[in-house]
Amino acid sequence: MRTSIRRLVPALGTLVLAWAIMPSALAQCGMPTKLAKPAAWDPQMGGVHVLRTGMGGYEEEGPSIVGMWHVIFTAKTSNGKAIPATVIDDALAVWHPDKTEVMNSMRPPQDGNFCLGVWEQTGKSKYYLNHFPWFANQFPNDTNNGIGAPVGPTHITETITVSSDCNHFTGSFTLDAYDGTGKITQSFTGALTGTRITTSTTVPELL
Repeated sequence: MRTSIRRLVPALGTLVLAWAIMPSALAQCGMPTKLAKPAAWDPQMGGVHVLRTGMGGYEEEGPSIVGMWHVIFTAKTSNGKAIPATVIDDALAVWHPDKTEVMNSMRPPQDGNFCLGVWEQTGKSKYYLNHFPWFANQFPNDTNNGIGAPVGPTHITETITVSSDCNHFTGSFTLDAYDGTGKITQSFTGALTGTRITTSTTVPELL
């Protein structure tokens, strides 16, 4: 009997140590330790993903993309040809835990400035977004009423890596704009940068 107890002591010590370390690991990205749970969970405030592994333990998957972001799109090619770095969108985007995404583009509202996407995690701190600005109106435009001619949908893909501080990301994008028949009328590729928006973010910080 005493032999069995002695064998259990190292295992119990390891378990106690693991529970002592977990709160500090979760806190590294600003997550309150009271949110720590002994089952798989998906934090929404920029913390690390903690997933149950096949051995019954936990594996850190990197900073979360879930949250609100200020995103800058800088084009480096246009229709397959290199161009000077040009900002083509300055947007606000919200990535949801259900793997959907909404973006508010800098386009005028009357020409269509909201679009939708879905995402997946492709590796530690790495994400892929498939995004569709649906049918809208030509932008920019010089019409009398400020509403451009109808245009087809746009397809945007993004490949993103969230930084270790959980508050920034970098990546690349492709953008293909279509007419109503499905023909590509304009293509861009370029770089992405994102900064997390928090409850303390101010307007001057976004300008």
